[in-house]
Amino acid sequence: MKRYIIRRLLWGIVILWLVSVLIFSASRVGPDPVLMMTSPGASEEDLNALRKRFALDKPFHIQYLVFIARAVQGDFGESLYFGMPASEIILQRLPASLELVGAAQCISLSLGLLAGVLAATSRRRWIGSGLKIFSLLGLSLPNFWIALLALLFFSVYLGILPTSGRGGIAHLVMPALSLGWYFSAGYTRLTHSSLLEVLNQEYIKLARTKGLPERLVVGKHALKNALIPTVTLAGMNMVVMISAAVAIETVFAWPGLGYLLYDSARNRDFNTVQGVIIIISAMMVFVNLLVDILYAYLDPRIRYT
Repeated sequence: MKRYIIRRLLWGIVILWLVSVLIFSASRVGPDPVLMMTSPGASEEDLNALRKRFALDKPFHIQYLVFIARAVQGDFGESLYFGMPASEIILQRLPASLELVGAAQCISLSLGLLAGVLAATSRRRWIGSGLKIFSLLGLSLPNFWIALLALLFFSVYLGILPTSGRGGIAHLVMPALSLGWYFSAGYTRLTHSSLLEVLNQEYIKLARTKGLPERLVVGKHALKNALIPTVTLAGMNMVVMISAAVAIETVFAWPGLGYLLYDSARNRDFNTVQGVIIIISAMMVFVNLLVDILYAYLDPRIRYT
């Protein structure tokens, strides 16, 4: 297991390096960001001063070496739009994103696992059909449209929830529900199909033959192995949710990384864009490693050599 973890960490470093090369190259494509920071008619001296300030006057490979040397120390340079260190802005927005993603993940997993287990174990066809319709709607409807409907119903018509900002639980309900419903549909379908497959295994039939209660057969023996694909998807979604929350954070003015990424890309603030994407990529590498380690706990048949 130790050798596997070390190998995965080394591969993670390689992946992060490739991400840094790609995002650094992509951020240099397009118009000169200095022109967007200055008013029309700015003198060439002012433009050159800004280029020198942000190291844009150096060759491409020198810019990248400067960037990567700072990035490994957690310094992504100065934000061109906000006028402050990009790493400081990211750290300010990160708790809001983690709060939103954590709440949305709890909602989506609770709904998805409950619906998936009911669909796989219920003998009533209308329950399975209704849950399949729920999954189809969740996967088909855009999350920003769900957010707008929730905003219209709970804030405009009923007036029971705030429309925007970050505060108490009341501010979190609509953004988390709008973001989590889409992912809960995926958990429902995956849990349903995986649990059906496990319930047909020989060891489950043997457990039933021994006279074990159905609740014990499903909860202790079947569900634990059926959760492996769901755990994989949940681990990936923890990071995917941050980037998928751009529309949700924009609708509700939620001050997280998703809205920061959108705002920075719109204003050609490439230092902040690079920092946000690298942080998200690092989180994805770390979460994937944790998920793989969790595999061995959920299924003793899995061994890493």
